[in-house]
Amino acid sequence: MKIFIDSADIDEIERAYASGVVEGVTTNPSLLKAALALHKKGAKKINLEEYLIDIITVAKNTPVSLEVTKTDFEGMVKEGMAFYNRFNPLSNNIVIKIPVNSSLTGKTKITEGLRAIRALVQARIPVNATLIFTPEQALIAAKAGASYVSIFTGRVDDYIRTQHGIGFEKPDYYPAEGYVHAGKHLQDNGILSGIDVIRQSVIIFKNYGFKAQILAASIRNARQFREAALAGAHVATLPSEVISLILNHAKTIEGVKQFIEDTPADYARLAVDRK
Repeated sequence: MKIFIDSADIDEIERAYASGVVEGVTTNPSLLKAALALHKKGAKKINLEEYLIDIITVAKNTPVSLEVTKTDFEGMVKEGMAFYNRFNPLSNNIVIKIPVNSSLTGKTKITEGLRAIRALVQARIPVNATLIFTPEQALIAAKAGASYVSIFTGRVDDYIRTQHGIGFEKPDYYPAEGYVHAGKHLQDNGILSGIDVIRQSVIIFKNYGFKAQILAASIRNARQFREAALAGAHVATLPSEVISLILNHAKTIEGVKQFIEDTPADYARLAVDRK
């Protein structure tokens, strides 16, 4: 399983890459907005192009997903090509994020996203199909030629709970096998959880030999990350706080402290290079 960092904060991205296990970056306009606000120096406006170049440079030859903001076919294709042509020559690592359905009403222009995915793929531009909430959306995006299909795992769980009036906090764990309330499994059209979307998508992709990689996005906690791996996701994109949750365990910290306390003085001296 590959691990990407879901962030536009250059400091978080640099720390993540320094760990040696991160192999890609996913961004979106909301993450960029938050990062720019965080790094803004006084009243001076940050040069966004230079900032993105810094992120792409840190990521080196690993994928960096940049998301379009237009919602019509022509606009998404034009914007996607512009991003790719501007930034890909730096490190040959740009992937364009396109919503699987960019309609703002759910009634008109429902296939604009798919058309944009297909057009960019035909132009040999890799695409990350985003905002996927069902296995059937993942299937359609894969057929359109997307390199990645981003399943919004945590948001699927949020939607199911919200639809059934269940209160929750964003980091709360949601069972992979579904939430039982009043003796019934909560669901969305047969989907029990975000992990269930990944699990069903993995089966479908194996059935038909799709080459697209299933990317587990909107991961909220360490257990959900583990379950995404068990379900067969090819990639998990993680916010820095979830990476910290994965690494932290009370017994690990306790063990480090104990080993330090028990270390013989002569042992520590052996770790000093002789000159």
